[in-house]
Amino acid sequence: MATEEDVRQICHGLPGVSERPSWGQPAWFGKTLMARIWEDGVLTVKTEEREALAGTGPDTFFWTPHHERSPKLVLVRLERIDVEELDELLQESYRLAGGGAAR
Repeated sequence: MATEEDVRQICHGLPGVSERPSWGQPAWFGKTLMARIWEDGVLTVKTEEREALAGTGPDTFFWTPHHERSPKLVLVRLERIDVEELDELLQESYRLAGGGAAR
């Protein structure tokens, strides 16, 4: 099970990532937004695998009508993902947000 603090530690370990509020929630930025707490226990990240993730893990990965026009955004229930998989997702999101190559 991952936590918001795990998200914070992983994001701060990536070069050039900054943290600041977005819509009143903690958010992390490479060149653009790479991750944001959507609501307690739910994280928004960018991925090229949204459909596949939601198809194989609909209890973990999902999106709302708000995200329909942003096909690279997926919501992640942190309590249903381990830290290693979270790290992989955040590295991909970092790359998609213009952060360059992750570690």
